[in-house]
Amino acid sequence: MNTLEECRKAIDALDDEVIVLLNRRMEVVRRVGEIKHETKGAIYRPEREKAIIDRLSAHSKQSGGLLNSQAIEAIFLEIFAVARNLELPEKIAYLGPEGSFTHQAAESRFGAMSDYLSLGSIDAVFKTLEASRAKFGVVPIENSRDGVVGETLDLLGKSSVKIVAELYMPIHMAFVSKAEKLHDIKRIYSKDKGFGQCREFLLEHGLDRIEHIPVESTAKAAVLASKDPEAAAICSHIAAKLYGIPTLFENIEDSHNNATRFFILSDFKNAPSGEDKTSILVRLKEAQKSGALFHFLEDFNKAEINLSKIESRPARENDGFAYWFFIDFFGHIDEERVQNIMTKHTNEVTWLGSYVKGEL
Repeated sequence: MNTLEECRKAIDALDDEVIVLLNRRMEVVRRVGEIKHETKGAIYRPEREKAIIDRLSAHSKQSGGLLNSQAIEAIFLEIFAVARNLELPEKIAYLGPEGSFTHQAAESRFGAMSDYLSLGSIDAVFKTLEASRAKFGVVPIENSRDGVVGETLDLLGKSSVKIVAELYMPIHMAFVSKAEKLHDIKRIYSKDKGFGQCREFLLEHGLDRIEHIPVESTAKAAVLASKDPEAAAICSHIAAKLYGIPTLFENIEDSHNNATRFFILSDFKNAPSGEDKTSILVRLKEAQKSGALFHFLEDFNKAEINLSKIESRPARENDGFAYWFFIDFFGHIDEERVQNIMTKHTNEVTWLGSYVKGEL
């Protein structure tokens, strides 16, 4: 191939082959959906998707391919999302509004084709799942700057829904506007935290001296800026795309290591993948007794199970200053060493879910 035209013809021919293979894959997927419908199997299987990505990444590396694991994951997550919609279209509830970071997290796993339901509170997401008005729910659980989301923890403790996946998403802010030049911008919309998180960018570009208008969400900021040619918004990338606003600057946040962890919730149990994490809620009967928590955690140490998180929460019951403990550890609920601990503390532990360990 010596010319650009020859390269383009080669790409077109390869694309034709790719679309044929994708259609063949989707034919098999449709049959998988029929089988799962008959057996009432879960459509979303994170452990199976991870196994496919790991296998393809290893194959690409061994064959000297240009695609690394991140590129393969980005491509195949969208293929998986399209496939799930062919198997059995499902509704995904998330903490709204449209264009929020939770919406962006949901779309990163379920794709642009899925049927999304924007809800006004985390409690509404849980209630929607419990009433079977949606199959999956996406809610934030913690942020690297602001800590845990207490409402999510409290609801997990009393809900029947389970954690089926986790994902970590870097929080990047975009500066978007329909104005052609920066000096044409007369006002900027964003959530109050958005202005604070992008203070250095605003100072560097002389945007700290124009009107800043706080609104309830960065998604709302994007809506307002989309209707005002003299306005800009600090918002998520998905909000800019959703409301058709040009992005003037990307990743304008002062701190580039800000990330949020999200839980995907549903009503099924994952099979072990070999790289799992489990979440539990612990209510120790003798919590006020000296060393009660230490002795409970000692069981994990003896079983050589590593903890990744422990968070205390007020019990919200009529027992004074009692606390619950939210614990993440590496392993699956079906492992024998984990089952031994769960059996020993049957009346003190609530299993919240076992899922493939997410990566930031």
